[in-house]
Amino acid sequence: MAKQILIDLEKFRSTDKRRSDEVLPELMFRRDEGGKGLISIREWASFQYSCRRCTAAPCIDACPAEALEKDEDGMIVRAPNLCISCKSCVVICPFGTLMNDFFSYHRNREQEYDLRDEKELELFIKSAPEGAVTLTDGNEDPEKHIYRLTANILVRERTWDNLNHQ
Repeated sequence: MAKQILIDLEKFRSTDKRRSDEVLPELMFRRDEGGKGLISIREWASFQYSCRRCTAAPCIDACPAEALEKDEDGMIVRAPNLCISCKSCVVICPFGTLMNDFFSYHRNREQEYDLRDEKELELFIKSAPEGAVTLTDGNEDPEKHIYRLTANILVRERTWDNLNHQ
């Protein structure tokens, strides 16, 4: 089995080296062949495992650009090309799923990486907070809060229903 990419979202959020002016590396990709454009892997993973899939999602109603919608599983999906970075959804989300650093209106193309390319993967690992992106032989392990995001990408993230359980 090929090495898996493990992205530790908690380390992305809480690294000591992070400054208010620091731009975290992004990985923009299409979730599926018929996707509505690109999405940040950090954003998708956070929504996938932290979004509580509110029945009456206030974030959708608060968005003046109609950039948020629910997918077939009830998870929030943001269209970055429509988002105006007003952060109304961040303010209104009762659970803190939406985070300020997702909403950069003008993205730095130098901070986007294609993880299928070995050299770009290496650059992504180097530009990420220390230890936030690693290569592993491991697999999904919910006891360690490690979940599969794609065929070759794992994320470490606490799901919303176990945030208070250590």
